Amino acid sequence: MSDSELMSIGSFAQRCGLTASALRFYADSGLLLPAEIDPVTGYRFYREDQLARAVLLRRLREIGMSLPCVNSALYADVVDAIRSVDDHVTTVMREAESVRQQAAAITNTLTGRSGLEVARLSGPVLASAIEQILTATIDDPDIAVLGGVHVEAGPGVLTMTASDRYRLSTRSLVSYVDGVPAWAATVNGDDLRQRLSDLRRTPSVTMKVTDHAMSLRLTGHSDHHCRFVSEPFPDYRSMLDTLPAVTCRVEVPAAELLHALEQRSNDWVWLCSSNNNLVVHGDLLPDIEIPARVNGRAVDVWFDMTTLYPAISTAVGADVLLDFRGPERPATVRSADRGDLTTLVMPIAAPRENTTRGHTP
Repeated sequence: MSDSELMSIGSFAQRCGLTASALRFYADSGLLLPAEIDPVTGYRFYREDQLARAVLLRRLREIGMSLPCVNSALYADVVDAIRSVDDHVTTVMREAESVRQQAAAITNTLTGRSGLEVARLSGPVLASAIEQILTATIDDPDIAVLGGVHVEAGPGVLTMTASDRYRLSTRSLVSYVDGVPAWAATVNGDDLRQRLSDLRRTPSVTMKVTDHAMSLRLTGHSDHHCRFVSEPFPDYRSMLDTLPAVTCRVEVPAAELLHALEQRSNDWVWLCSSNNNLVVHGDLLPDIEIPARVNGRAVDVWFDMTTLYPAISTAVGADVLLDFRGPERPATVRSADRGDLTTLVMPIAAPRENTTRGHTP
């Protein structure tokens, strides 16, 4: 190999983003050997085709992978290398969560507060409710509160609410703590999501709160700490109190409506009422008519699929009630026989490209 095809350690370091000292260390570790070493000067030289390996080595180390794991990944095939990276990320996240939980416990110890008990609930029931409410959250780095769940506790009741601005879900649960004073805070949604697996397997959970966090004490488990979101939650009760009157109420089988929505390939959904049917229009697909109880003025309204479908799929019970207030007002989705989960869904304007059946936006 000619000298013109080799790079000095300095040039190679600049190309791959590693320092010269790091390259010497990785050479001594057997992870990246130089192509040649001058026997007189001891200078190290590298080839162009070693760059990809050097860059991969650097990136693996940047995510905190140990030298033995890096060595295995560098010599593995693509599938095994990807598995190694995934396993490393899983381990790091598990360790980070463990550290966070321990830090929260230390904080509680330092403050000398064991926490105020605000609720006692069934673990599986709480898990189900959290899953339903989390569908109305969104990860928005600029508005952290939209990724949180607003939790309110009072004598004998716990209410959870979330909103992503286009949808609002709220559910109330029976709590077996009667003497609790009114309390409310917005809890980090990701922290609650990580607790779902344990909640489903725990018959009872006690909810305690401090100034810094909410703790879930599960039977047979250590406490799980959930952080608070500092931003104030929107005044959703005022919004609910000022909703216009319902102009049409439709009671429809939830399973049939979900099946009809699943046949649509569009990003939007167009609903109309027709006699004793709710019609899911299909654009290029046939309309689907679902037998329904319809009371009030005719329905002609559009929704984003990503907004409407989760609201229907999380509704409790066999039949779902849809309360419409017009094409530009929030619609209410709730169970026909259980009112403990209520979701508000914002309609959208008719898509401009749609000309189905002569519909004019």
